[in-house]
Amino acid sequence: MKNQSVGKEILTLLKENVRDYIMYIALVIIMVFFTWRTGGVFIQARNLSNLVNQAGYIAVLAIGMTLILILRHIDLSVGYAAGFSGAVAAILLEQKHMNVWLTIVIVLLIGLVIGLYQGILVTRVGVPAFVVTLAGMFIFRGLLSISLQSTGTIIINNATFNLLSNGFIPDFPVEAGIHLLTALP
Repeated sequence: MKNQSVGKEILTLLKENVRDYIMYIALVIIMVFFTWRTGGVFIQARNLSNLVNQAGYIAVLAIGMTLILILRHIDLSVGYAAGFSGAVAAILLEQKHMNVWLTIVIVLLIGLVIGLYQGILVTRVGVPAFVVTLAGMFIFRGLLSISLQSTGTIIINNATFNLLSNGFIPDFPVEAGIHLLTALP
């Protein structure tokens, strides 16, 4: 008798809170399906690590977008601004043969200027965020197309940049026999 009331209570809780848990349920279903279809390869550590590496930049963008959405605004330009910044980095590294660290600083400054410009238009001038970021999306889409029109894409051959983009942080240039950054507390 007691087991029936516990079962009914669990079903009632699930029915009442299904909206809160639907994403977790969907994630479990997707993981079980792909694990079954790949013969267990999907759930292996190497594949999960690869998925995390591939989704890293999306997660960074999503964190920023979450803050914007909490403020009840929207940023439609974030994807093209990131793409344009990546194109600038590729051009500086491959065509201008610029230093990796200087390139990273320049690209971060470009992102800062983009954010300040759009933020000032929204907060100080009072233009709706939808309008500002829609215009920004078209601007950065055009700039991306113009910057890559001769090649369509740019393959970066810089070893340091490729290591950074794959999640590896280079060590200090000191011969210590160990990776010093890993040894830091």
